[in-house]
Amino acid sequence: QTQGTIFPAPNFNPIMDAQLLGGALQGISCEKDVLIDILTQRCNSQRLMIAEAYRDMYGRDLITDLKENLSHHFKEVMVGLMYPPASYDAHELWHALKGVDTEENCLIDILASRSNMEIFQMKEAYLMQYSNDLQQDIDSETSGHFRDTLMNLAQGTRMEGYADPSTAAQDAMILWEACQRETGEHKNMLQMILCNKSYQQLWMVFQEFQNISGQDIVDAINECYDGYFQELLVAIVLCVRDKPSYFAYRLYNAIHDLGFHNKTVIRILIARSEIDLMNIRQRYKERYGKSLFHDIKHFASGHYESALLAICAGDAEDY
Repeated sequence: QTQGTIFPAPNFNPIMDAQLLGGALQGISCEKDVLIDILTQRCNSQRLMIAEAYRDMYGRDLITDLKENLSHHFKEVMVGLMYPPASYDAHELWHALKGVDTEENCLIDILASRSNMEIFQMKEAYLMQYSNDLQQDIDSETSGHFRDTLMNLAQGTRMEGYADPSTAAQDAMILWEACQRETGEHKNMLQMILCNKSYQQLWMVFQEFQNISGQDIVDAINECYDGYFQELLVAIVLCVRDKPSYFAYRLYNAIHDLGFHNKTVIRILIARSEIDLMNIRQRYKERYGKSLFHDIKHFASGHYESALLAICAGDAEDY
C-alpha cells in the first residue's frame, strides 16, 4: 500500500485560498507562513484550481508572483508545488539537461523510476513547455551507454504486468555474461533487458541471477561497470525492487554526502508527496535510524525548513 503525505484538503475553497495568497503576496512584507500553510496542505489538483481562481481575481499568474516575491530554495519549493506532476518532471529534466553542467543524477532519478504513462505525459509536457523533444535533448546532452540507456527508458516501452518464468533464467544468463564480458554488445543487451522487461519479470530474473552467479545483481553491476552508466543500472534495479527504498537512499545521500544537496531533496519531496512519501519516510527511518524529519530539521533552516517539513509531514515523535 503506497501512501503519500499530502491529500486533498477537506472543505476546500479555492477562492478563499486565492484571496489569502493574494494578501500574503501583495503586503509590504511577504507573509511566508501563509504560503506554506496553504500550498503544502492542498493536493496538486487543488493548487491548480487556486492558481486559476488567483488569475481570475488578480489578473496575474500565481507562479510569476511567487517567483517575484520569494528567493533561494524556499522559492524553488513553493514554485515547484505549483506544477502538475508531468510538468514538474519536464521542468526538472530541462534544467538538468540545459543547465551549465548536465545534472546526471536528476536524469537518473526521474527516468529510472517513472511508469510508461508518466514518461509519456512528461514528454508531452516537455514539448509543450520548451518546444523541444526530450529524446533529442538527451541524445545531444549525454553520451555513450549512459545515453543509450536513458534513450531507451525515455521511450516508455517497458512491458507492464507480464511475466514469463520460462525465460527468466535465460535473461539472467545474458545479464551474467554482460557482467563478465563488458563489451559494447553486452552492455546493450544488459540495458535492453533492464529497460524493457516488466518489473514482475525482472524480479524473477534477479532471483535467477543470484542462483547462477551466487552474487546479487547490484554487486555484480558495481564490480563490472562505473560512472553514470553503472549508477543508472543500479537505480533501475533498486526501483524494480522497492521505489520507496530507492528514494530513501537518494535522500539520505543528498542530505549527508557533501553537505545538503537542496535540488535533490526538493525534487524528491515534491514529486513523491502524493505517491509514496509516507513509505519513503518509513524506509528512511528503518534503514538509517534517524527520521527524515529529524535530518531535514538538522540541515535546513527558516521558512525553507518549514516548507520541507510540512511536505514531509513529520510527527512530534520524529524530532
